[in-house]
Amino acid sequence: MEKINCDKYLEYLIDTYGNLVFSICFKLVKSYFDAEDLAQDTFLAAYKNLHKFDGKNEKAWICRIATNKCLDYLKRAGRKVIPTEDAFFNEVQCDKPSPEEYILEADIKQELFHLCGQLKPPYQEIALDYFYYEKDISEIVKKSGKNIKTIQTQVYRTKIMLRNLWRKE
Repeated sequence: MEKINCDKYLEYLIDTYGNLVFSICFKLVKSYFDAEDLAQDTFLAAYKNLHKFDGKNEKAWICRIATNKCLDYLKRAGRKVIPTEDAFFNEVQCDKPSPEEYILEADIKQELFHLCGQLKPPYQEIALDYFYYEKDISEIVKKSGKNIKTIQTQVYRTKIMLRNLWRKE
């Protein structure tokens, strides 16, 4: 095709298939602005290769170019998003505490055990069971055989005593 015919044919392709090409690109890349760029790239590639086009089934031809442009774009975009070590480890969710958190938690537990030991009975036993060993009130009731309201009151009082001891430390 000569230059004038190619320009007119490109205008025809854009007018006829512009929305279709954009829709294909948008469905594949899910980004409005990237889809616009890829639609333009599609028509530019079609223009550059008009001399190779046989004129048969232009809709399939232009759709195929659009699809290939999008797939190439997605492959390139996927390669660009290689996580660095920091990014990878920041995104990885881990239920286990870090070594630093483990040591801090152990220090706090040791301090809590020390503070519980300073309390007088029955508060020492309640403090150890409830705060240090993290038992439920129902478990403490079963173990001690006391009334649940008595245990709840003792837990409340123990909490105040431990808070005061913690502040002194």
